[in-house]
Amino acid sequence: MSKALIVIDIQNDYFENGAMELSGSLEASENAKKVIADFRDKNLPVIHVQHLSVAPGSFFFLPETEGVKIHENVQPLDSEKLIIKHYPNSFRNTELLEYLKSKNITELVFTGMMTHMCIDATVRAAKDFEFDCTVIGDACATRDLEINGTTVKAADVQTSFLSALSFFYASVVNTKDYLLA
Repeated sequence: MSKALIVIDIQNDYFENGAMELSGSLEASENAKKVIADFRDKNLPVIHVQHLSVAPGSFFFLPETEGVKIHENVQPLDSEKLIIKHYPNSFRNTELLEYLKSKNITELVFTGMMTHMCIDATVRAAKDFEFDCTVIGDACATRDLEINGTTVKAADVQTSFLSALSFFYASVVNTKDYLLA
């Protein structure tokens, strides 16, 4: 079984003073950095996904802004694959699936942002494409959400989405346990 790490949207707009600050983004990026280092040490593929917002009305991840840049904690190496996407699902209208197939990858490990959007959409799609999936929960971040006048705290959003993914779509573990395995 061949394994790859997918690092999704750990971009400046999700951090302090960014256009869409997330709860716990710095801590999640530091955990993602540890997982990236582990993959690099084992000479396993690391694939970075960067979201560029081109839809009318977009206010974050705008092309040619500081916010769209990948955060310094998880900078790609020149030898690592970079996928540019325009939708939450990292497979939609990108070369990700073809690239993974060309490398005979069967197992994917995910870190990134936002848990309730791009992580959720991409992991579900990956499972539908028959990849074995693992999500490093504390290497992902999300934000408070609102529905019908009720605010759902980021910690509750995170727990809900990770628990839903763990029901069928992925194994969900924390950084420490993943690195010890």
